[in-house]
Amino acid sequence: MSSPAGAEPPLLNIANILTGVRLVLVPVFVAVLLSEDGTSTSWRLAAFGVFALAAITDRFDGELARSRGLVTTFGTIADPIADKALTGAALIGLSMLGQIPWWVTVVILGREVAITVLRFVVLRHGVIPASRGGKAKTFVQTLAIGLYLLPLVELIGFAGPVGVLRWAVLALAIALTVVTGVDYVLQAIRLRSGAPQS
Repeated sequence: MSSPAGAEPPLLNIANILTGVRLVLVPVFVAVLLSEDGTSTSWRLAAFGVFALAAITDRFDGELARSRGLVTTFGTIADPIADKALTGAALIGLSMLGQIPWWVTVVILGREVAITVLRFVVLRHGVIPASRGGKAKTFVQTLAIGLYLLPLVELIGFAGPVGVLRWAVLALAIALTVVTGVDYVLQAIRLRSGAPQS
């Protein structure tokens, strides 16, 4: 049920609960991923399951908040924090396990932090909306992480093709991360100069 016009919805609503669940799942995910040094097939499947569940909450909390008039200050702040916490935990965990090179983690997380700071810096000039490219970036990052979490070689073999597939999706995620980061910087420059947004 939506709130009356002009009134902020109650803090305890379905969208915020889903965001809170995602935040709670982050340490659970890390603990499961690093169990037995990440070498156990069953633990890796469990880590994938927790990550997938958290990613699903990300898919629905924003949609529910907007469609049901449940957008709150808490949700606006907590949702991107939960997103970055989940992505960051996954990338750092996979780098610790030697699955993803550290430079990839640094590039992706560096971009995420920089764009978040940039959005706050230009907030008094206006809001930089999430672009279609940004949404595509998030989807491909999630897909790449999922592919690295799944113990595909142990389950189906074919180490060569699996490695190529993982690297191809990860490379696309890196490219989208950089390109959309540049686009957000250009949007911020236009916003500060007072130029109309494209």
